[in-house]
Amino acid sequence: MKDIAVRFTENPLLSPSDLTPSREGLEITCLLNPGVFQFQNKIWLLIRVAERPKQIENSISFPILTNKGTIEIIEIKKDDPELIATDARVINYKGADYLTTLSHLRLLCSEDGRTFYEPKNYPSLVGEGILETFGIEDCRVVLIDQIYYLTFTSVSENGVGVGLRTTIDWQKFEKHGMILPPHNKDCAIFEEKINDLFYALHRPSSVDIGGNYIWIASSPDGIHWGNHHCIIKTRKEYWDSKRVGAGAAPIKTAKGWLEIYHGANENHQYCLGAFLMDLEDPTKVLARTEDPIMFPKTNYELSGFFGNVVFTNGHILDPDGETLTIYYGASDEFVCGAKFSIKEILSLLKDI
Repeated sequence: MKDIAVRFTENPLLSPSDLTPSREGLEITCLLNPGVFQFQNKIWLLIRVAERPKQIENSISFPILTNKGTIEIIEIKKDDPELIATDARVINYKGADYLTTLSHLRLLCSEDGRTFYEPKNYPSLVGEGILETFGIEDCRVVLIDQIYYLTFTSVSENGVGVGLRTTIDWQKFEKHGMILPPHNKDCAIFEEKINDLFYALHRPSSVDIGGNYIWIASSPDGIHWGNHHCIIKTRKEYWDSKRVGAGAAPIKTAKGWLEIYHGANENHQYCLGAFLMDLEDPTKVLARTEDPIMFPKTNYELSGFFGNVVFTNGHILDPDGETLTIYYGASDEFVCGAKFSIKEILSLLKDI
């Protein structure tokens, strides 16, 4: 396998200690998977910030949002026979699943794309209502007709689905609720309409029949989605054998819509690959990489809250139109950056 990512020498760009917790009594455990966009001549990240109380020996404690928007802390003894805590990210207690952290989305910006800071007077985005009591996560951002569309993962005891909010100024947001019901995530809207329709990639899941595959849907208004097609499946004995999911908005090239996606194997190693869709009919996949274009190999990608992970849902195309800068989560703890040659990615695609 050949890793073609040119990582920033400044990586990690952001670590949990670089930001302050949202409220007293919580600490930031992880920074993850930012959405990326350009606004007011700056590069912006919409980072997932995961928080929990400081952990006490022999106990697990974590926050959840109540229906009224307040935070409740749940604490469980590690030796409780009804606790299953084999995953750092999710536990099961008395038959119910909980996240070990509560995530919200926070804005940071940069003039150079490498040094980021929190601007004043911009709100964070937090979970609201019964469908977001376990938080909101992993936002993708796309600008269409001067409107920013924010698709993110909404998590609650009811399941995991796709939420949508829109904005024109990043000060006020219109909430459109859950646009794809559980179990669904990894929703990336295309950067422009095709034949007057919105298109989006998404990832419904099934634990029994089917699998964690990438689907595509279309919409007349960006809110109501239909005409679903399954277009990318996992591949047995490949690096993406266990699950696949879309990254950010597909990139328009002369050869087709280029999508950077993540895949994981049975060992929960997350890598990045690419596939190409037809320009006029993106339900048709033309080509796909056999090997990953990026895999975990640095210390900050191999070790962290959940190691052996590179995961992206945000990028920008450089002014030259030939270089892609992705911002990615490493080990479910750090935010990093890397550059790719579009030409090199296209050269690695194999016709389907």
